[in-house]
Parts: sequence; C-alpha cells; structure tokens
Amino acid sequence: MSEDDRTRAMRSPGDGRPLPPRPNDVPRSGGAPAHRFPAGGPGAPTHKLPAASQIPEPPPGPPGSEPRRSGGRVYGRQRSGGGGGPVRPLRSRGGQEPREPRKRPSGRTIVKIVAGLLVALLVAAVGMFFWIDSRLGGIDDVLADYEERPPDGPGTNWLLVGSDSRKGLSKAQRKKLATGRAVGQRTDSMMLLHIPDTDDPPTLVSLPRDLAVTIYGKQRDKLNAAYNGGPQLLVRTIETVTDLRVDNYMEIGFAGFVDIVDAVGGVEMNVTAAVNDPKAGLKLKKGKQVLDGAQALGYVRTRKGGALPDYERTKRQRQFLAAVVKKAASPGVLINPFTSIPLAMSATDAVTVDSSTGAFDLLSLGLAMGDSPVTTVVPFGGNEDLPNGGVAVKSDRQKALALFNALKEDKPVPKSVLDAR
Repeated sequence: MSEDDRTRAMRSPGDGRPLPPRPNDVPRSGGAPAHRFPAGGPGAPTHKLPAASQIPEPPPGPPGSEPRRSGGRVYGRQRSGGGGGPVRPLRSRGGQEPREPRKRPSGRTIVKIVAGLLVALLVAAVGMFFWIDSRLGGIDDVLADYEERPPDGPGTNWLLVGSDSRKGLSKAQRKKLATGRAVGQRTDSMMLLHIPDTDDPPTLVSLPRDLAVTIYGKQRDKLNAAYNGGPQLLVRTIETVTDLRVDNYMEIGFAGFVDIVDAVGGVEMNVTAAVNDPKAGLKLKKGKQVLDGAQALGYVRTRKGGALPDYERTKRQRQFLAAVVKKAASPGVLINPFTSIPLAMSATDAVTVDSSTGAFDLLSLGLAMGDSPVTTVVPFGGNEDLPNGGVAVKSDRQKALALFNALKEDKPVPKSVLDAR
C-alpha cells in the first residue's frame, strides 16, 4: 500500500479537507465515493473546492483582545470546535435580559420608616408650637390680683373681646370693609367662655356691650365703657358682676378677624334670612354658604334683621366664632402646612392675649370651641336709665344669677335661662 493509500485510510470521512491527489484523478472531498464518476457525467463536481492554503485568515482584532474562537455556542450545551465560556441565557421578548424579582421590604424596615415619619412630624409639631408661642403678643397686668377678686374655681374661664379697632387697615381696606373712620377702639363683641372640668360641653355666653353694669371703682354705665378704661378695668368689672375669675384674656381687631377667616379658606354659615346692609358692606342670600373674611366681618357687625337687632347680632357672633374656631382646629387645617402656617401667622399677628396665656392655652381654647359649646346670652329685659343721662339694657337679675352660679359651680346652665332661639 502506497503512502497516499495509507493517508486515505487514516482520514475520517466528512473531514472536509481535499484528499491527496492520485494519478489521473480529479479533486474529491473527504468521504467521496470510492469509485470514479465519468468526467462530465452525473455526480461530477461542478466546482473545485479551495485548498486549505487558499482560505483567507480572519482579520485581527484590536490590540490586547483575545483571538476569536471558531466554536459557537447553543443554549444548554457547547458546540464542538473549541471555544467556551458560560452559556448565555435566552433573552426575553423585547431583547432585554430577564430581571430578578424585586425584594419586598421586610416588616422591620416598614416599622422603621413609619417610626421615622412619626418622629419627624413630632419634631415639626413641637417646633411650630414654640414658634407660635414666641410670636404671641402679651398684655401685662391684665389679670393682676386685687383685693375683691373672686377665688379661683373649677373649670377655665376665657374673656373673648372683639375690638372695632381699625389699626392695620389701609384707607382702601377701610372703604372695602365699610368700617368707617372712627379712631381709637371700642368693643364690638364680648363673650365669656367657660370650659368645665367635667365631661359637659363648654358654655359660651354673650355679654351685650350696652348692658348696664357697675364699672369697677366707678358708677353705673354701659359695659362698653369699662373697655374704654383698658383691658384690666374690663376684666375687673366682669369679675365683679359675674363673681367668676377670668383665667385667660384674648382680643382681636377687624384686620385680624378678616385675615384669620381667609387663612382657613372661609367658613360655612347658614344665613337664616337674606341680608342687604350697605353700612356693613354686606349682601347675602338666604341659606348655607361659605363666607370669606370681608363677608364674615359684615355678618357679625350688621344690625339688620330680627325684632331685637343687637340681640340677633350677639347670636350671630356666637354662631360665627364657634364655626371659625372649630374649623381652625380641625385636622384638615392643622395637618396641611399650606393652611396651618398662614393661619398661625395671621392668628399671632391679629390676636392679643394676657402675658400668662400661651400657645397651649390657645390649643385648649380651639379644642373647646370644636366641642360644640352651649351658647346663650346674659338674660335681659327692659332698659335702665344711667346717671350720665344715657340708656342701657337692663339684665334679668334672677336669671343672670342662675346662669353665673351654674358656671361658678361647674354645672350645666339651667334650661330655663338658656337662649332657646
């Protein structure tokens, strides 16, 4: 056997490389039939396969890169022919690698997040509390002791005064709000709020400014005359008349009243009858409606409507004060920084309190007003001639004593003296 025959015997069929030529033979590929086909006959090759030396080398890669391997890969196993490496997973639709599922936060992580938020809210609340307290303007000696002062009793008594002071209002604002040109200040409304130590609701009592009283250290006059002598004289006069100790004092002017109402987004009121009062700059239709600051000011000042205009006026003042304070103390206003911060700024700019009253006391006031207080007015009937020649409203002494004694003993006011209308 010749060398070529041995080579053919050692070659595996299908090798793909050309066999060594034999004399008078045509080029054949490995695995070609052992017999010869006639030249040009069926089965004759139509083209010549290139020799190994004629196959072009692949272009070299960039410097430093590994030589390209000829072997390919299929999913699940590696092709023959060399090459290797980890098998790539199949791609999902869209040509993106499948993502691993996100890990859900553990219960401990959620607890930590919630605890962090609560701490942040607590810090913010404490900070705002001290900020409000630092902005409050206090009046010294309003509640100073004196020899005839009533003893401290159960519950807490607030004296709330609405002043007609135009301080802080521009000429254009005075015209828009129809406040007039009066200088100085007088009381436009006075109320006594009793917050009991029991579970009974608070009691809000209107004190008519034209009520005939004995001014502390002076003669009989209208209650409004006591305020002309200053907040201290007003407190001492009311304490003497009612035999109740005033624990906190607060007053607010026209400008502050408007700002507070606007800061809470207005207050819904049920107007029992249509009102048209140019003097108060007010024109309202009957029914429930939201009043802005200017409308609210006109609503509590107007004397239109009712057989007793001043009586109806005090009733509207109690109704409105309860509504505005209740809304100001609602969670929707206090939690929302877009309403709570403007409200805090407006209230601290507009409200004046005694020097012993702080932010905590104002919070207690707001909660009490939000507890649907019982509202009434000092019982009165008829008129009284004053020594100075004026005429004031005379109180019903028997019913007035029953009212103030009930508050002094921290008991509910008898229904016989409550304002039923």
